[in-house]
Amino acid sequence: MGEARVWHGGDLDEARRLFPRAPEPWIDLSTGINPIAYPVPALPASLFARLPSPADHLDLEAAAAQAYGATDAAMVVAAPGTQVLISLLPHLRGRGRVAVFGPTYAEHAHSWRKAGHDVVEVQSLDLLDRGDVAVVVNPNNPDGRLIGREALLRLAEDLRPRGGWLVVDEAFADFDAGESLVPVLPSNVIILRSFGKTYGLAGLRIGFALAPEPVVTSLRSALGPWAVSGPAIETGRTALRDREWLEAARGARAADASRLDALLSSVAGAPLRGTILYRLLESIRAPELFQVLGEHGIWVRRFQYSPHLLRFGLPRDEAEWQRLETVLGRYSQH
Repeated sequence: MGEARVWHGGDLDEARRLFPRAPEPWIDLSTGINPIAYPVPALPASLFARLPSPADHLDLEAAAAQAYGATDAAMVVAAPGTQVLISLLPHLRGRGRVAVFGPTYAEHAHSWRKAGHDVVEVQSLDLLDRGDVAVVVNPNNPDGRLIGREALLRLAEDLRPRGGWLVVDEAFADFDAGESLVPVLPSNVIILRSFGKTYGLAGLRIGFALAPEPVVTSLRSALGPWAVSGPAIETGRTALRDREWLEAARGARAADASRLDALLSSVAGAPLRGTILYRLLESIRAPELFQVLGEHGIWVRRFQYSPHLLRFGLPRDEAEWQRLETVLGRYSQH
């Protein structure tokens, strides 16, 4: 019997399988990726022809440390995407009890369980300190729930006496960063940060862990040399140091999120939630809406644990906005 499949966004092959008569091109709103990507700098051919140097790799980590507010670049580990780090962390300590604050990004519980840990998904912050490891996505995917810094610091302190870890996935914190633990990183906390979502360059596969020295050492060993490609290093460090672009993108995407809320309000059965990069709609009619959108070539994210939820990413351009508005308008009137 095979492993249970974990659903993810961005799978247009699945969209075309479910809706073979839908018009092309598809509008993919199923991910939480910035639809307006950072402009990739001109890259010299030599980046593709040689292995990246250790100095370049360290410079990428230094750029990440500065961007995220870390006190020391030595606490930063660059990896080919945060998913790799999520998969590696469960192998860095003996099997134990892991509490995941859910519902949330399913790969966390899946990865710890696959590595042999006893995983429980809890829906109360007060229950997280009962495990050897606590996992929190902050802001949460998909509902945008945000846990305050002081509450997380108390949780880390409760875990400390038994050598427990607090893993905080801050994949969407670049645009919703008020409660990041990076600047005050306790010695038993591991922070994960995503590059591709904020900068719209998910295909580059860059992610970071910010962690205490023993975890940093173990992650570097597990990743091995040349974990991040030369072109990714060059693009990543350029983008991370471009604070002007980040601030402009934050404002523009916040305006887009407000525009999306206005469109979705006519079909939502409850207040909309989420982050700047995606909005979560709850309605008993969500399965019907998913079907209608799919038939019109608009792919949104549904969830295994609740048929009443749909997550909408941001349209890329005015043509996509107009297609979405037309379909939602017709749907809300019938």
